Amino acid sequence: VGAVMNQRPELFRVGIPQVGVMDMLRFHKFTIGWNWAADYGSSEDADEFAVLKAYSPLHNIRKGTKYPATLVTTADHDDRVVPAHSFKYAAALQELASHDTPLLIRIDTNSAHGASGLEKQLDATADVYSFILFNTGVTPDIPAVARPTGTGD
Repeated sequence: VGAVMNQRPELFRVGIPQVGVMDMLRFHKFTIGWNWAADYGSSEDADEFAVLKAYSPLHNIRKGTKYPATLVTTADHDDRVVPAHSFKYAAALQELASHDTPLLIRIDTNSAHGASGLEKQLDATADVYSFILFNTGVTPDIPAVARPTGTGD
């Protein structure tokens, strides 16, 4: 999500990069990231470095660009995709992007890669959908309270 937001930010009103690999040049230096080099390539190879740099979400944020309302999500104990990816990406967006839209990060505490438990999953889902609905201008259509029939009103 971070990569496509950078490539064509005007196509989106909202972006939700969730527990993403944002630093494509250093991902292999954290936890299990070394194992992803077969999928993504390695920045230690000159040819692959150029390709990785061209789409790395962290390295392609353009100064002064208006990005969509963004809610980056991560978890403080994620040992699969370390939260540093999300921290760095959110910080770079906040520093470089124009500030016409909210650029936020949601950090799930005491969780790993994905919500740990139903309550945390519901909280995260509510936050994400609330962010999307608010930033797309959708307001809930709350029906009028039904009155019991036969009350004489």
